[in-house]
Amino acid sequence: MIQTKILENGVRVIVKRMEGLLSVSMGVLVGTGAAYETDREDGISHFIEHMLFKGTEKRTAFEISDAFDSLGAQVNAFTGKDLTCYYSKATSDHAAEAFALLADLFLHSVFPEEEMAREKGVVVEEINMDEDSPEDLCLDLLSRAAFGGANYGRNILGTAENVNGFTREDLQAYRKERYCPENVVVSFAGNIDPAQAIAMTEEYFGGMARTAFREREKKVVWQGGTLFRKKPIEQAHFAVAFPSVKREDASRPAVQVMNAIFGGGMSSRLFKRVREELGLAYSVYSYSTHYLETGLLTVYAGVNPAKAQDAAEAVRAVIEAMKQDGVSEAEFLRGREQLKASSIYSQENTSAQMLLYGKEMLYNNAVYDFEKRMAEISALTRADVCAAIESGFDFSRAAVASVGNLEEEIKI
Repeated sequence: MIQTKILENGVRVIVKRMEGLLSVSMGVLVGTGAAYETDREDGISHFIEHMLFKGTEKRTAFEISDAFDSLGAQVNAFTGKDLTCYYSKATSDHAAEAFALLADLFLHSVFPEEEMAREKGVVVEEINMDEDSPEDLCLDLLSRAAFGGANYGRNILGTAENVNGFTREDLQAYRKERYCPENVVVSFAGNIDPAQAIAMTEEYFGGMARTAFREREKKVVWQGGTLFRKKPIEQAHFAVAFPSVKREDASRPAVQVMNAIFGGGMSSRLFKRVREELGLAYSVYSYSTHYLETGLLTVYAGVNPAKAQDAAEAVRAVIEAMKQDGVSEAEFLRGREQLKASSIYSQENTSAQMLLYGKEMLYNNAVYDFEKRMAEISALTRADVCAAIESGFDFSRAAVASVGNLEEEIKI
């Protein structure tokens, strides 16, 4: 059972009731993130996400966390390239109290100066941790190699210099511009009465002042190229990205099946060849990402530095073989079933459903259609996947990033 409503101020609400469960996930999604920031704002979406937990008009930071813990409820948030989400999961009998807390931190945070000073140190340490995590660093470099220093090429955490320079006024101005009712979706999934969920949203979010929200334009240009960071670490890490289809492209399901066959699991060609047969990597995988304007197919591997170039050449060989031979009927059927199964599994997870239905409402102002999704996957043919392979691997446009104790960058 799914119900939706648009409040008078423009806030959208979507509720998926999942009877037979004992819990509910609730989230507040905002259409903003690193891709919408300017150079001066780089990292501000993520910093605001941290600061919303640091005190409201009614509660201190400790009182917020203590109140959630007292209910046995979970609370967290994340910032992405084009989305920020604040969410909680609670037992159904405590859903009302948990949502009241979630609404309080979202709507009434006051950015206390002393908390802001402390949290700058926390976020700078998070940036340092990212710098010390070679897989994360490699993928951050890959985004920059693919898109340059703007929009989807930005590091979500921003720079330490920017974070240390943010003022309370900076945060308030950004929140006023981006955290507008028309850019907010409240999503529920689990065992909750839709009428109750909508009434709670109206009670807390109905008072948000309606604004003349204006979306920021993102000028997205695929750049490609290579970035390398020398690091005195034991492993070498490399990643390569190819331009792929945007979020609403009709061929996206075919790309996702292709990815499952290529590098999406332990039966994939990439895993079987590079790890199992050649023993060149412990971790090797691929995944697809799809945005409003564009997408990318990413391949990642963590390898022995002495064998790094061999591993990169093995990855390329797997790709070339797929381009030349396509996929077998057995591979196609297996990949299609994997994609079906992942969609079905997500239907049984309240957190996944909250996010899935919330994102569809935020991005497309529509209700996610599970039956349509399954029909699209079922209608795929092997020819569709072969066509995705043919258009999906253009080495002349590839972006490559590598990190490790190497004398030179890894070449694909």
